[in-house]
Amino acid sequence: MTRRLQDLLTASAERSPGSTALLLGDESLTYAELAAATDRIAQVLVERGVRPGDRVGVLAAKAPWTIAALIGTLKAGGVYVPVDSASPAARVARIVRSAEPRVLLADDTATGLIDGLVGEGVDDLVVGSLAEPLTGERFSTAFSRAELAAAEATTPPIGVLGASVETSLPDLAHLLFTSGSTGVPKGVMITHDMVTAFVDWALGHFGTKPGDKISGHPPLHFDLSTFDIYATLAAGAELHLVPASLGLDARRTAAFIRDHELTQWFSVPSVLTYLARFDAVAQDDFPALERLLWCGEVLPTPVLAHWMRKLPHVRFTNLYGPTEATIASSYYDVPSVPDDESVPVPIGVPCAGETLVVLDEGRPAPVGGIGELYIGGVGLSPGYWRDQEKTDAAFVTGPDGERIYKTGDLARADDDGVVHFLGRTDSQIKSRGYRIELGEIESAVNTVAGVRECAVVGVDTGGFEGTTICCAYSVVEGVELPIAELRKQVTRLIPRYMLPAKWEALDALPKNVNGKIDRPVLRDRFLPAAKAGT
Repeated sequence: MTRRLQDLLTASAERSPGSTALLLGDESLTYAELAAATDRIAQVLVERGVRPGDRVGVLAAKAPWTIAALIGTLKAGGVYVPVDSASPAARVARIVRSAEPRVLLADDTATGLIDGLVGEGVDDLVVGSLAEPLTGERFSTAFSRAELAAAEATTPPIGVLGASVETSLPDLAHLLFTSGSTGVPKGVMITHDMVTAFVDWALGHFGTKPGDKISGHPPLHFDLSTFDIYATLAAGAELHLVPASLGLDARRTAAFIRDHELTQWFSVPSVLTYLARFDAVAQDDFPALERLLWCGEVLPTPVLAHWMRKLPHVRFTNLYGPTEATIASSYYDVPSVPDDESVPVPIGVPCAGETLVVLDEGRPAPVGGIGELYIGGVGLSPGYWRDQEKTDAAFVTGPDGERIYKTGDLARADDDGVVHFLGRTDSQIKSRGYRIELGEIESAVNTVAGVRECAVVGVDTGGFEGTTICCAYSVVEGVELPIAELRKQVTRLIPRYMLPAKWEALDALPKNVNGKIDRPVLRDRFLPAAKAGT
C-alpha cells in the first residue's frame, strides 16, 4: 500500500504537536500548526476544484507557508509543481502549459512572473496567494492567505491518492521540471513511494531524530529539498530554512550554521567550496554539527580535506543521483581525511533498494572497467510527464531485464563494489587525437594553492584538432594567481595534450538556479576565442 508523504507530517504532529517543525527568520510553525495549515490549504484547494491527480503550481519563495502549500496540495489529492519564481516568464509558460495546473499558489515574489505568463498567452489562471492578496497588471488573486487561515482545519475527503486517468499512476506526489537539451523543460514524475523509500533509508543511515536541526538550503524546485523536507518531518526534527539572501556569502552562511546549532548541513558542493576558500570555518567550529552531506556535482577533494581537518567531529557523506532516480541513489561515507587530494571522492555504493550498473556497449563492464552508469530500483521515476519518447530513450531495459535509467555519467566499480564517478559521457572529449576526461583536468587545477573553484569545458569549433579545452577559475580573496603561473603548476600534474588552450580568471564562476556551475554559459563565453584560435 502506498505511504503518503503527508502522513509523515501527521504522525509527527500526533507524537509531538508542540515541537518546532519549520523556521525561517522570525517565522516558525510547530508540528500542530503545520498540520493545521496544510489541512486548511487542502480544504480551499478542494473548494477551488482540485481533484485527485490535478496539478497545483507553487510559485513562491522558500518559507514555512510555502512548504505548507506543498503538503496541503498532497492532502487535497493533488500533484504539486514547484517553480522558480525568478525564472523568465517564457520558460515558466512552457512548464505551465505542460503541467496544466488547476490552481497556482504564489507570493509577492511571483507577481511580475504571473503578469508575464498572461502576457505569454497563458490565461484562465486561478491564482491563490500565500501572503496578502496579489494584484498585478493582468491578474488578481482568487483567494489569499487570510482565507486559507480561516478555512476549517480538517483534511478534506478525497478519492484515490493522486489518481489520474491520463497517467494511470496511482501515487504521483510532484513534478520537478529540469532543463531539457532541446530547451524545453522536462517534467520528472515523482511518486510518494519513491520519496518514502529514500526517506526510510536516510533516517536509518544517518540516525535523524527528534530535536535534530536540519538545514534547508536548496530551493524548493530542486529535488534535494525533497530530502530536507520529508526526512525532517518524518523524524520529528526541525527544518531550518536557509534564507536565499545568504547567497554565496561564506561568512554569513557559516554564522547561520553556528548560530542555529545545526546538526546536519546538506548542500551542493559550490557552497562548501566558498566557505573553505574564504576560510570561513574555524578549527573545531560548529560543535553541534554531526554530519555534512553534499550532492549534485563533484566536491574537489582538497576542499573536502580542508573541511575534514577543520571539523574532525563531523561525519562526511557524498550522495549521488539524478532527479530521475529521486534525490540520491548511492552514498559514500568518507572514512578519514583523504591521503591523496588529487583523487576524486567515490560516489560509493547503492542506497537500500537501489542498483548501480556500469555498462560498456550494453554489457556489464568488468571490475575496474569504464562504462556508462545506469540506475535501477525503488527510486526510479515512471518517466517524463507527457513525453513517452524521452521516457523510452532514458529509461531502458538492462541486461537482467530490469528497468534502468541512463545517467549519461561515466563510472567504474572497484574490487569492493565501490563506484567511482569519472565524468559525463559528454565531458569525455577528443582533442588533438587524444580522448580526454575534463574531470581529470579539473581535479588537477583544484589542487593548486589559491584556486577557489574551477570548471573545464570543451568547446567544439568544428576544427580538425577537435574540441578546444577551456578553463575558467577564480581565486581565494587576497591571492594573486596569474594564468601563466596556474598553467605552469598544472603542467606538472597532467600531460601537455590535456592542458587547456584557453584560460580565464573570473571573480566568480557563473551558477545556475540550483547553485551548480553553469557550464553552458562558460562554453558560450569561450566560444569566440576558441573559434578565433587566440
